[in-house]
Amino acid sequence: MKTTDELLLTTPWFPTLTQELQNQISQSVSLRVVEADGYVCRRGEPSRCWFGVVDGLVKVCNTSSEGRLMTFAGLPPGAWFGEGTVLKGDRWHYDAIALRASRVACLPSALFFRMLEESIPFNRFMLEHVNERLGQLMAMVQSDRLTEPALRVANCLLAMFNPRLYPLGKTEIPLTQEEIGYLSGITRQKVNLAVRQMEALGLLNVSYGRVMVTDLHGLRLFATRPL
Repeated sequence: MKTTDELLLTTPWFPTLTQELQNQISQSVSLRVVEADGYVCRRGEPSRCWFGVVDGLVKVCNTSSEGRLMTFAGLPPGAWFGEGTVLKGDRWHYDAIALRASRVACLPSALFFRMLEESIPFNRFMLEHVNERLGQLMAMVQSDRLTEPALRVANCLLAMFNPRLYPLGKTEIPLTQEEIGYLSGITRQKVNLAVRQMEALGLLNVSYGRVMVTDLHGLRLFATRPL
């Protein structure tokens, strides 16, 4: 089971910091255990931390005025999120909910701002991170308008295996078809058909509770192909 120190050591921005900052962060980051369906953060609560997923799976979502659940992203281990809200000193505008029992690192906002003030490499990382997040959200909006289940699932998986946002370098993560359905907004039955189609094309290997991407470039081509 991964520790917060192990998460930090596999995070691209951490080794670029001064030793003093590294020590301060290691001492100040707290670990929260969130049970399945529990909240990492709730809409309307003040933001006090930048969050990192140590293990488990978290979804960022909201509910429209019509009662429709909108899922913005699935966050696997290695994901850091919430920087936009922390930067604005705002309240959360969405819910972050654990899809399974998860452990989350909480980095205090004051330390987040100190890194911005003292570390040029961290500023560069954050610019790239926010830009990548924007691209992911644009792809999510486009995917939300797609009707073909296979394309929705492909875009969902591409987001989960984004090496810039989730830099653990893994091509395999624990992920059930039910969870893919939650994140892509389609039924488990349609997810099953979609992953079998991509598996037949050599893009994925699917086993019980796990998905391995065997051809990330091919998956990108599949997800962006014209209908």
